Amino acid sequence: MIWVELVVVLAMIVVGARLGGLGLGMMGGMGVALLAFLFGDRPASPPIEVMLMIAAVITAAGALQAAGGMDYLVDLAERALRRHPPAITFVAPLVAYAFTLFAGTGHVAYAILPVISEVSLEAGVRPERPLSISVIASQQAITASPISAATVALVGLLSAGSAITLGGLMAVCIPATIAGVLVGALVASRMGKELKDDPEYRRRLAAGELKVHKGQARPAATVQAKLSVVLFLVAAVAIVFFGSFPALRPTYALGGKTVQMGMADAIEMVMLTAAALMALLCKASVEEVAKGSVFRAGMQAVIAIFGIAWMGDTFFQANAAAIQGPLEGMVQRAPWIFVLALFAMSILLYSQAATVRTLMPVGLSIGLPGSQLVGAFPAVNGYFFIPNYPTVVAAMNFDRTGTTRIGKYLLNHSFMLPGLSATFVAVLVGLVLQRLILQ
Repeated sequence: MIWVELVVVLAMIVVGARLGGLGLGMMGGMGVALLAFLFGDRPASPPIEVMLMIAAVITAAGALQAAGGMDYLVDLAERALRRHPPAITFVAPLVAYAFTLFAGTGHVAYAILPVISEVSLEAGVRPERPLSISVIASQQAITASPISAATVALVGLLSAGSAITLGGLMAVCIPATIAGVLVGALVASRMGKELKDDPEYRRRLAAGELKVHKGQARPAATVQAKLSVVLFLVAAVAIVFFGSFPALRPTYALGGKTVQMGMADAIEMVMLTAAALMALLCKASVEEVAKGSVFRAGMQAVIAIFGIAWMGDTFFQANAAAIQGPLEGMVQRAPWIFVLALFAMSILLYSQAATVRTLMPVGLSIGLPGSQLVGAFPAVNGYFFIPNYPTVVAAMNFDRTGTTRIGKYLLNHSFMLPGLSATFVAVLVGLVLQRLILQ
């Protein structure tokens, strides 16, 4: 029956991924129902703690957007891009990386992709090059950001039985993913013909379809917008400190024992406090927070994790005896198999956080040390593989020259080579660094 159950689980994942957004969570919930009522599996506990942490972070990011802080960050990003137009293939992904590292969500890339496209066109650089690697950089940064849903989920899993701190995770993942992004940028810088020689660009230029739009002046950022950025940054730094130095978290007497505040509680308190201060001090409308694109996308991720992680936990717990032995033997003989499994699952789930909640517990259960899971963490960035993720589609639409595109055979698209290069290097460097830093 385990194979029949596995088919059901995979079918729910595939259909949920095709539905997109909330569909992933809905199909995950249906999968739990089928496993419970049809196969008699006991439902696992829903990942409530992870969901609450992510909801708190998304609320703070939504408040940042409502206060105008996100627009202020976009303005800073545009200035950085326009300082070095010819080097945009290397500057743009670093800006996208920093943007996502700070905001904790790759969806902020939507704000800077049109800027990257226009600056590239003005500089005569093939837009495919900076756009493709910038999308990949925004994905890689998720696995380095201290407040991303994926990092929060992994820290939550490791905090129970591992001495690995958030600071240790970042010490491995930040240099590893930056190395991956830089190699990916080098690969992207050599893709395709020069813009002036590209036939599609020449056709559009001859047809009068292209006009260069010089950057327009933006209204000056308000004091409240700048303050919201400061508050968000302080909150992010506070989380890093609480995660890196557990002694900073208070302790309590409980049943004759001394219990320390968990990292999940610390994250929730800090981010909700930041959101509250933005509402009070920065005029962040509570209604606008809920309407903003960052909040909507983040809450969709919460529901997706709810359903998919719940289904995955139910399946693995019900079949642990049958799965654990063979899988443990395979991974011990060839540890890279688990890395490939993370990459493949992320392609199916379109979510780093959902991939972490689905497979990382399996890695822990078969005896993989937490340090190795941290090193392999960037492998969850595989959802560029099939070119229908929103940021991928957005990048193609923002490129008015037509150089960023899907090839004849679907998988030979603009994001494949930069994505594979960045992910491979990030995982390789991560596995090396975890040996030097965490062991």
